[in-house]
Amino acid sequence: MAPKVREADQTTPLLALDRNNNNNNNNNNNKSNSNGRLADGKCHGNGTLTLTIEPERPTTATGGARHWDNGDDNDPVAHRKLANPTTNLDTLMHMLNGNLGTGILAMPDAFKNAGLYVGFFGTLAMGIICTHCMHLLVRCSHELCRRYGRPSLSYADVGYCALDSGPVRLQPLAASFRRLINTFLVVMQLGLCCVYFLFVAVNVRELLAYGGVQVSVLTVLLWLLGPLALLNLVRSLKLLTPTSLVASVFAVAGLAIAFLFLLQDLPHSASVPPVSGWSTLPLYFGTVMYAFEGIGVVLPLENNLARPRDFIAWNGVLNTGMTLVVCLYSAVGFFGYLKYGEAAQGSVTLNLPNDHMLAQLVRLLMAVAVLASYALQFYVPMTILAPVVRRPSLSGGHPECAETVLRLATVLLTFVLAAIIPNLSTFISLVGAVSTSTLALVFPPLIELLTVWPNPRPGYRWLILKDALIIAFGASGFFFGTAKSLSMILDGTPDELASDGGL
Repeated sequence: MAPKVREADQTTPLLALDRNNNNNNNNNNNKSNSNGRLADGKCHGNGTLTLTIEPERPTTATGGARHWDNGDDNDPVAHRKLANPTTNLDTLMHMLNGNLGTGILAMPDAFKNAGLYVGFFGTLAMGIICTHCMHLLVRCSHELCRRYGRPSLSYADVGYCALDSGPVRLQPLAASFRRLINTFLVVMQLGLCCVYFLFVAVNVRELLAYGGVQVSVLTVLLWLLGPLALLNLVRSLKLLTPTSLVASVFAVAGLAIAFLFLLQDLPHSASVPPVSGWSTLPLYFGTVMYAFEGIGVVLPLENNLARPRDFIAWNGVLNTGMTLVVCLYSAVGFFGYLKYGEAAQGSVTLNLPNDHMLAQLVRLLMAVAVLASYALQFYVPMTILAPVVRRPSLSGGHPECAETVLRLATVLLTFVLAAIIPNLSTFISLVGAVSTSTLALVFPPLIELLTVWPNPRPGYRWLILKDALIIAFGASGFFFGTAKSLSMILDGTPDELASDGGL
């Protein structure tokens, strides 16, 4: 059965492109061309007219939709019109920046909840599965772009188009699926921003205390509010490349110095349990899934790449970046837990000696790296929320001002949440279990099943089994991880991050 060819809802703009690229693509889409025809015009109550362009589909001799090859001149993915495309190196820096955040510093604590060897091999396995799901998401995006004649799609639009061309009975749910994905993305990214905000504030406080200046965390949060607000007024992903470069270099340098402490006087591996209890495994899952926080930036990065095919090549940006990330996660977790055992705290910086200059340098480097990473994490929810407030009915004819107000208000929201959240280490696990596990493990295989449904290929049953197992794994982590995290938050479990100053 050939996939139904119907243009996705055009009332919601493409969400994954940066502002300059959106303007360029919108201008191109408004021009008539020989490959498209006007399908309909809808007049909305606010007086705006939305034109839906339904591209003429190249067909095979059997009448089905033709799948372009990588070298086909008609492939919309290979011929994007980008005003500010990013290079492979830019994208790799963003990839590392999007993953090397506060989560990597919590890996020893995650291993404490799983055991040394369960934590090590579990992290490797979850890294491989998450990377595979990222590949699924990008490949489905490319297929749906060809199917609908679109140059790029956001995560939410990929879900919409997959369900829109999937089983007929499920097609009315396509718009709801898009809203669901956007909701999870906003919750996850703003949760990450809250953790980043507080992490920087407390580490700056520790640095000031080392220099003899005593201030409260709330005071430092107020100091950071202005610079972060100005940083997040930058709307182009290309312009954020310098901050990603700084964040990646500082994060790697900070981790390298931290390893000087982690690798000294290591005890025997028998000094820590290889397997922990079942009751704490959900916390391990949530923390590791929080660490693999880059799923939200995968499509925005790929959509802005000058050569999109380089992103998912076997030696491309995605595999290179995730290989580095998984190796660093596993190493920090393994050696951090082996070094500090049950004393491992929610951030590896908490276990470093407070009276050592190099330990303070680690805090400084990681604080600057996380501060620079905040802008990239903030970029994703803005691509979802900004098009909404820029509509004439909400902006009052001043879309730029409306978006600026939205950005400032959202930074203020993360400030408030960072100041009032009482149990941040458990909140990290909660964000990972609720949002990251769903976005990274449940939705991508589900989207793959919906995308290939119209044209089942050989081995389809094995694909169903594989995707069903990944979905079941992600759903189990979602339910058990959420339940465990919520129970600890509601019970008022002490949070060493909050009490000792790590976050």
